[in-house]
Amino acid sequence: MKIAILGGGVIGVTSAWYLAQAGHDVVVIDRQNGPALETSFANAGEISPGYASPWAAPGIPAKAVKWLFMKHAPFILRPHLDKATIRWLGAMLANCTEKAYRINKGRMVRLAEYSRDCLIDLRRKTGITYDERSLGTLQLFREQKQLDGIGKDIAILREDGVPFEVLDRAGCIAAEPGLAGSSVPFVGGMRLPHDETGDCYKFTNALADMAQTKGVTFLMNHDIRRIVAANGSISHVETDKGDVQADAFLVSLGSYSPQMVAPLGISLPVYPVKGYSLTLPITDESRAPTSTLLDESYKVAITRLGNRIRIGGMAEIAGFNRDLPPARRATLIHSASSLFPGAGNYEEGSFWSGLRPMTPDSTPVIGKTDIANLFLNTGHGTLGWTMSCGSARVIADIISGQAPAIRADDLAINRY
Repeated sequence: MKIAILGGGVIGVTSAWYLAQAGHDVVVIDRQNGPALETSFANAGEISPGYASPWAAPGIPAKAVKWLFMKHAPFILRPHLDKATIRWLGAMLANCTEKAYRINKGRMVRLAEYSRDCLIDLRRKTGITYDERSLGTLQLFREQKQLDGIGKDIAILREDGVPFEVLDRAGCIAAEPGLAGSSVPFVGGMRLPHDETGDCYKFTNALADMAQTKGVTFLMNHDIRRIVAANGSISHVETDKGDVQADAFLVSLGSYSPQMVAPLGISLPVYPVKGYSLTLPITDESRAPTSTLLDESYKVAITRLGNRIRIGGMAEIAGFNRDLPPARRATLIHSASSLFPGAGNYEEGSFWSGLRPMTPDSTPVIGKTDIANLFLNTGHGTLGWTMSCGSARVIADIISGQAPAIRADDLAINRY
């Protein structure tokens, strides 16, 4: 079967790989001149299944109000609010209940754990490299009330059999020796030893190269204009360089997915939540992180990628705005430099922003639509890298008519 994938980020490319492995003729279409040049380009670099948690959670509305007045705020709400933004925020607030949190957290961890297993298997079979490390993730708590509030997350981790460690200050320094140089009076942390790190851009491009050797065609520099339906199914995709026909079509366009499927009568609740990152070379190995540290106070991830440090975080509600305000850069520098002082020249880091495709319940949309030959694999939010291989394997099984290895019926768009 010929399958056209719309989108050349980490989700589209991993989907192409697994579909090609299943024996399909695959073509990937993207407007950029290469893979992973948008949201997948400079993300935080963490592969953290155990920290796959919904943004919508009990207490978040009150915290969000407080964050709005912080100098180094993890959440930023721009003044202009359109109907789409208000509708999405309303749906997210509706998920801020204990019941919804447990449901959403459970299925996110299920998919993320499966994805990590798929990545490990892919690495073993192909030898793919991407500045990968398997040294765990440390969630750092600067305040005692943060440490005291991890009970519900621990309960879910135990239910899902995810190993974890609760650490005091000394334990955090033992896990991340670079913290010894910090003057921050952090109180402890929670560590997930099975988490990994890696450069998503390097991974996606390496996998795209391997996919091409398996027969996958990449139509880059193709601006997708619309998906054309005829007689109850999709007939072709119209691009600025001509039409692309296929037997089945997979939309993996991240934040741009809703506007592509809306003319087909599909309401896809994916919103572009803006994030930022800073990348800099390590200048002092002894002061640098060894893996990923999550700064709970500022919702910032500080990740070791080879001889570089990647600092990523924040959630900004600003539509498709891609500007780079100095205040956001200052927040990233404040978080990382206070915990790993002297690890690198933070002022000279490469500053970047990306649009994370976020659903109101933080769970991606993976599966069939009401149009028989149209499928979705999108809406992964901050966890596209973490969930990429598992999501791709699931959708490849669904398109191939096979039962996925994990439960996937609650991932489809019909849950809304």
